[in-house]
Amino acid sequence: MIEDAVIVITGASSGMGEAAARYLAARGAKVVHGARNEGKLRTIVDEISMAGGDATCLKIDVVSLQENQNLAAHAVDTFGRLDVFVANAGSMPIGPMDELRFDDRGAMVDVNIKGVLWGIAAALPIFRGQKAGHFIAVASTAARKIVPNMAVYAGTKAAVVAICEGLRQETAGELRVTTLLPGYTATSLADHIRDGRLREQIAAGGSFAMSPDVIAAAIAYAIEQPSEVNVAELVVRPTAQA
Repeated sequence: MIEDAVIVITGASSGMGEAAARYLAARGAKVVHGARNEGKLRTIVDEISMAGGDATCLKIDVVSLQENQNLAAHAVDTFGRLDVFVANAGSMPIGPMDELRFDDRGAMVDVNIKGVLWGIAAALPIFRGQKAGHFIAVASTAARKIVPNMAVYAGTKAAVVAICEGLRQETAGELRVTTLLPGYTATSLADHIRDGRLREQIAAGGSFAMSPDVIAAAIAYAIEQPSEVNVAELVVRPTAQA
């Protein structure tokens, strides 16, 4: 059930995270937003509240274990429990291996992998105590199809798939774990790309890119299944994407 569910979403100030927050709040969820852009978070929360929804927010950086724990605790302190934790925050400063951009690669590892690990660490003790909970991580179809210039990004998303499948098996029968693999989606992640040629190449896919609302609906689909049903993996891509 989505109505009255307490749902934490990281990376909720833009793109898929913002879309999911608005979509779920409109369907009665109590949404707890986390991201680095506090001003944008507060604007989204105010707009959800004005529309009759229930939302709160906390400025966090997902590379910090403590800040993930603070976000989960904020959900419990505000609404009394935590039903779903959506690890959505992502980083995509892609580029060729020859460029040796170690800062960019470190950022992808920190945000895309550690951000998920710390989200699990924040949510799992609460879920165990409740004997119920649903962890959702946003990976990418890049985890399934490796292409030039995206090797490190693909590696981080493949790690997310592996980590979440292991978590699903370890918690089977008590908790639900979903890994979402979106294809080309219209978000601001391309802004992270330093190489102008690659940025243009990614932007060229905008003609068939999915709206973030599609991913929001996919997250809702996984949540609204009966408690005895776990959507373990969900791949969503544009029809035109090879």
